[in-house]
Amino acid sequence: MNMVYIPSPDTIPLAWGWFQFLLLLTFPLHLLAMNAMLGGLAIGIVQHFLGGEIRSRLSHRIAIALPLVIAFVVNLGVAPLLFLQVLYGQYVYTSSILMGSFWIMIIPLLIVGYYCAYLYDFKYSQLGRAGIFVATITFIFLLVIGYFFSNNMLLMTMPEQFGEYFSHMAGNFLVSGDAQFLPRYLHMICGALAVGGLFVAILGRFRSADDPGLADHALKLGMNVFNWFTCLNICIGLWYLLTIERETMFRFMGRDMLATLCFIVALGLVVTILVCGFRKKLLATFATTIVLVYLMSFMRAWVRSSYLREYFNLGDLQVVAAYSPLIFFLVTLVLGILCVIWMLRLTAAALKNGNNPSALTK
Repeated sequence: MNMVYIPSPDTIPLAWGWFQFLLLLTFPLHLLAMNAMLGGLAIGIVQHFLGGEIRSRLSHRIAIALPLVIAFVVNLGVAPLLFLQVLYGQYVYTSSILMGSFWIMIIPLLIVGYYCAYLYDFKYSQLGRAGIFVATITFIFLLVIGYFFSNNMLLMTMPEQFGEYFSHMAGNFLVSGDAQFLPRYLHMICGALAVGGLFVAILGRFRSADDPGLADHALKLGMNVFNWFTCLNICIGLWYLLTIERETMFRFMGRDMLATLCFIVALGLVVTILVCGFRKKLLATFATTIVLVYLMSFMRAWVRSSYLREYFNLGDLQVVAAYSPLIFFLVTLVLGILCVIWMLRLTAAALKNGNNPSALTK
């Protein structure tokens, strides 16, 4: 590997552990929101396509919640992306340039997909069956955005590929042909479909008082989707595990005791989730899923650092102390959390009353 292809890292204002902590704190929240968005939308499209009075009511509820969930996905994704850039800026910026033509397409795709989500929400009744087409556009665009993100996050861990810039100067280099890309991407999508089932079950729970039929249908459907896609994702996860480099895989099999412990606990949580899921214990399943998503984010960080071990160590980052940005960030974070709690309370009240939470933004 010719090191000239890797830019020098920037200095950081605090010890790298702070940014790693904040990255691992915020990224799972983005993942959970993304899963609810993608999986919930997929279920809504299928329910709309199958038709029937109860299915149509459920797809309408999903359409109502969709713009709000997308807003959470976008906003919750900003913080982990920034913390990733602080820690691994020289890698993620380089990979973004290598696939720049595709990377910049995320913005127009997101704008059009978001617009279609609002159209599907506010014009659900007027669109009729045509709403399936509008919702499908949003779903396809979200899949493409995920495809580009998966390419970038994998490419940034492969500095040996950075020299491809000279044969792909138009910014059209992707690593989707790599053996680990497909199982990695499918693992994320299948996980999103599973958690989307939980989201639908929870969404139906908000109507349990005034629409018990819808709540019961949403619970049964959502938990079934969650259970079976979780089982499928276990197989995909094993496939992905076998495609990563051996040195990294062995870290989770005894070579690194902390990583191995995390992996063992995650396997135990998967079993617990399936037991709770098949028993339709919604809250227990949801709580355990949150813990599992955090553990998987930790393992993802281990994989990333292991892939870059020959080129970079976080401890090598130079610290130039500056505490005021952190203080400002923490104050803003607390105020933001309070605003989010207030907004969620308004949304929950709107859902319980059968109103459209998106109308609150008008």
